[in-house]
Amino acid sequence: MAARTDNFTSPDYFGVDELLTDEHKLIRESVRSYVKKEISPIIEDYAQKAEFPQQIVKQLGDLGCFGPTVPTEYGGGGLDYISYGLMMQELERGDSGVRSTASVQGSLVMFPIYQYGSEEQRKKYLPKLASGEWLGCFGLTEPDHGSDPSSMLTNYKDAGDHVILNGAKMWISNAPFSQVAVVWAKDEAGDIKGLIVERGMEGFTTPTTHGKWSLRASATGELVFDNVKVPKENIFPNVKGLKGPLGCLTKARYGIAWGAIGAAMDCYDTALRYSQEREQFGRPIGGFQLQQKKLAEMVTEITKAQLLNWRLGVLMNEGKVTPQQVSMAKRNACEVATNICRDARQMLGGMGITGEYPVMRHMMNLESVITYEGTHDIHLLITGMDVTGFNAFK
Repeated sequence: MAARTDNFTSPDYFGVDELLTDEHKLIRESVRSYVKKEISPIIEDYAQKAEFPQQIVKQLGDLGCFGPTVPTEYGGGGLDYISYGLMMQELERGDSGVRSTASVQGSLVMFPIYQYGSEEQRKKYLPKLASGEWLGCFGLTEPDHGSDPSSMLTNYKDAGDHVILNGAKMWISNAPFSQVAVVWAKDEAGDIKGLIVERGMEGFTTPTTHGKWSLRASATGELVFDNVKVPKENIFPNVKGLKGPLGCLTKARYGIAWGAIGAAMDCYDTALRYSQEREQFGRPIGGFQLQQKKLAEMVTEITKAQLLNWRLGVLMNEGKVTPQQVSMAKRNACEVATNICRDARQMLGGMGITGEYPVMRHMMNLESVITYEGTHDIHLLITGMDVTGFNAFK
């Protein structure tokens, strides 16, 4: 398939750019240029073949997309959360799988090592993860325990200077190519702890998940632990219980809120261009009321989400954000993006299902994004419990 020319122009109906600093805009432009040059020309072929473009790992490291909010002393970017959000927006505008690679590395691997790890763990792992020399993954979800992680079965037992880890994790982005895995497991007292498991540890395998119709250009797999010896110095010393993994997920969900809108922007921009060029009944289809209705609703929802995400970024920077606010933004972005992609697909007619345009790929990807790191319904219940005070989970 011929490489697609990427002519993307970002919608900014309410002048949200005026809320950004010059540094924010420079960061966004550098990632946007990277996506246009390195991702857009190749991503369709990789998705069609269901292959992960491994070369992007080092590229994303060089670009500073791994752990951008981690302090520079550990190899991170030392940037604020709006910068991080803009990076995720631009990467997902290219492909959700590319953004997932960066989200997992930064929010689910580097963040917990920095936040919960020892100084020795930070110095050993963070610089190599930041540079892209190492790729990491995050093991929480299990085959029988997805939305209810407290019921996890993965566990470890004390064995002197190390522990013996057993269990399995499923639906793990980056797993097949990861050098390290941040794994959440129960100790003998039943407390949830985090451990760093390294590739090469005997009994640790990462089988690839095949047959996906979504995130086809992303590497997904399982983590299997069969009596794996993990040194005790690999256990996080500064966290115990579900607040550990849930703290990571709050950071990752924040990135998804921005990222999903990137996919929506790409579909809107594609549909808008198509409506101005495609002619039926003697004129461009953009001149018909039903097509204008779709486009007007798309740009309205994108604009609302842009403002919501910007405010969420301000709250993150000020340390005032709540996990419930992040849940609302993640859920909103996924809903907006899935609807926009579906409408854009209809506007493109038969061309909308082909790889000549990115819309169908975004549509399929978003079926994963709306599901992972808290399903659509789970985030609804999080908001519901927050406003009513009643727990509807059980």
